Amino acid sequence: MSVLLHISASTRGDASHSRRIGRQLVDELQRRHGGPLRVIARDLAAQPPAYPDRSFVEAALMPQAQRGATQAEALALSEELIAELEGADALVIDTPMHNFTVPAVLKAWIDQVVRIGRTFVSSREGKEGLLQDRPVFLVVACGGAVPEPPTPSGQIDFLTPYLRYVLGTIGLRNVSALRLTSLARGAGEIAQADAHAAEWIAAAAAGWAGQDRHRKI
Repeated sequence: MSVLLHISASTRGDASHSRRIGRQLVDELQRRHGGPLRVIARDLAAQPPAYPDRSFVEAALMPQAQRGATQAEALALSEELIAELEGADALVIDTPMHNFTVPAVLKAWIDQVVRIGRTFVSSREGKEGLLQDRPVFLVVACGGAVPEPPTPSGQIDFLTPYLRYVLGTIGLRNVSALRLTSLARGAGEIAQADAHAAEWIAAAAAGWAGQDRHRKI
């Protein structure tokens, strides 16, 4: 059975555009999937990951052979979240943009799963991810406009390139991103974003289904 890990970061519940579109994406991935698909939902707003404290940092930097029960406890949540990643065949992250980048709860999740010696190592060639690559689908909701190229009146998206970079650090490089903008500017912009999302979701789900069938041949 294939596993899809679905991570949501918005605190706005049913009012969240990123959650709404993320659910549509998950539903379509399930519909298009050629076999049983188990969805593991990780709601970061309902259960915010702990911010790394001193005990976490010291345990993470300590050689594994030297860790005892105290260090294992400090890293328990990190190991749980990493295990979810390792066991997933694909990943959906839906998130709003907060102050041009990731919400605090999503950054806390990242700090729990991006660990030297566990999900990446450093070498002379740079950082090398230790996780097997798999498809990652990002749904990013922005209240304001994010013009390309940037303009003085528009905001800059630091969220999407950051997520691509940090996920690539641990080995997840197959990242597809849907960015919905101007969602705080009225019903017309929301309708336009929804239409764009519907097209993107159909293509993304069809592409994943095709890759999955190819792997099974």
